[in-house]
Amino acid sequence: MVHAFVTTRVNFCNTVFASAPRSVTDKLQRVMNAAARLVSDTRKYDRGLSQLLHVDLHWLDVSDRIKFKLDLTVHRCLSNKAPHYLADSCTLLSNIASRQRLRSAQSSHLDVPRHNRSTLGRRSFSVAGPTVWNSLPDELRDQGYIDGTFKHSR
Repeated sequence: MVHAFVTTRVNFCNTVFASAPRSVTDKLQRVMNAAARLVSDTRKYDRGLSQLLHVDLHWLDVSDRIKFKLDLTVHRCLSNKAPHYLADSCTLLSNIASRQRLRSAQSSHLDVPRHNRSTLGRRSFSVAGPTVWNSLPDELRDQGYIDGTFKHSR
């Protein structure tokens, strides 16, 4: 019961931490580590916490959870299974007339809009989502994937 509760609470709105400083995501990681110790009945300084998290509990690290959630949301946007206000942020390069001849347009890359580095623009979904999506291997960006297959292949 605690296992499902912890992962649900940590996953809730975790995409707002996209491109957040490591000092922020480390706090969530400490919560995950404490929850793993609680579930497994181990003490704070016992060895093997990483194996416990990844192998036994099948939990991703917080930074990987954020990337997975962003990738899944972009996949749903491209599959027309997401709200329009999010789907409008995901534009394939092959759909932009001036960029159709680029090599990246042939590999399902998304357009990453320009943003000011000094602001929080890089953390918005319109920038973070396409950036994480473009970093995926080509076979995972294939439009033929259905949601269940995409979730298990990541």
